[in-house]
Amino acid sequence: MTATEPIGTAPAAESVPAADVPQPAPGATPPRTPLIACAAAELVGTAALVAIVVGSGIQATNLTKDVGLQLLANSTATVFGLGVLIALLGPVSGAHFNPAVTLAEWWTARRGGAGVNARELAVYVPSQIVGAIMGAVLADAMFGEPLVKWSTHDRSAGNLLLGEVVATAGLIFLIFGLARTDRLRFAPVAVASYIGAAYWFTSSTSFANPAVTIGRAFTDTFAGIAPASVPAFVVVQLVGAVVGLALVAVVFMRGKPGAGTPSA
Repeated sequence: MTATEPIGTAPAAESVPAADVPQPAPGATPPRTPLIACAAAELVGTAALVAIVVGSGIQATNLTKDVGLQLLANSTATVFGLGVLIALLGPVSGAHFNPAVTLAEWWTARRGGAGVNARELAVYVPSQIVGAIMGAVLADAMFGEPLVKWSTHDRSAGNLLLGEVVATAGLIFLIFGLARTDRLRFAPVAVASYIGAAYWFTSSTSFANPAVTIGRAFTDTFAGIAPASVPAFVVVQLVGAVVGLALVAVVFMRGKPGAGTPSA
């Protein structure tokens, strides 16, 4: 018996393996987690995510001049890194690492669903943004790049903005669809796999994350985005989040209780 088990637990309960005890699902914000722990998890997780994206981009450009291989290396590192981060930090903060996800969860909670409250929203989003900037600076430092150098990679074309709407809508649709169908346990694999695929099927290479977009403006490397392109990217990402929530509401519409079986 552990120190947290209630006194008087039946002997049969003592034989239940620890693995059978329900654990918080990655992607679901666990109850009663200290807010400072959630903030730390979101900051560290977002920093690590951006460090993976930027660092693997720098490494790829150092190893090959083939842009296709560069994107393959960048997307592969992101898939594995994101999956690990969600599995590790999901039970602490829900592993949002993304203001669009946090805002969508807050909106869902306002309408009676599970999710973050206004106080948590006010802590999560700044933590994610600060973490993203720290991650870009860290990646630059590891590869001997200037710690802060504004990106010159213009991404203002309309087709790229459409790609961001699609990428973000798909991400929100996936996460909240998993929540609606009680399959958030698959979030580490499902979300990482989706982002890996979206690297290739969206014109923008799927930023799908306002915090990551801001962080990537601080590095003039393969994964960078020019500061002038950031506002439009963030706006269309938020539009994509709204589209994603609308798709969830329609596709996973909850049925009304039946009126009962009529008598013979």
